[in-house]
Amino acid sequence: MLNADDTLVPTRDHSIAEQFKNHRYSTNHQVVIGADTRLVVVVGRPLPGNRNDCKAWEESGAKAAVGKTVTIVDGGHPGTGLVMPHRRRKGKDLPDWKHAHNKSHKQVRTGVEHVFARMKTWKLLRDCRPFKATASTTPCPRSPACDHLLDRP
Repeated sequence: MLNADDTLVPTRDHSIAEQFKNHRYSTNHQVVIGADTRLVVVVGRPLPGNRNDCKAWEESGAKAAVGKTVTIVDGGHPGTGLVMPHRRRKGKDLPDWKHAHNKSHKQVRTGVEHVFARMKTWKLLRDCRPFKATASTTPCPRSPACDHLLDRP
């Protein structure tokens, strides 16, 4: 079982980023982790930060990499076939079994949020942001691992 979510990473290169609700230029990164191990399994290709979750899931390559493996996500992925929490219909209460499912869903989902918190402290993500949009971007010094962050769609 896998756990997926996306996060916005601020970037200075406006040619690969878009403004989102917070008015910052950022890229959207889809990350898939093992639900029990919390190890990163897939990091999708970065997309402009204004992509919604459903589009980002398909366009980043995360969907293709995961295949048919059961994947738990937040409520932003309707119609994707992924495991989402149950929503209450207007004027109706959720049955007890749906409340119980949502509770366990929430407990598993905290894993991916903790992974994001750790990843956002990495110097690698901060240093792989070009200061300005240029015709050629320079990879991070001593770190070829960040090259995929600079790929253009």
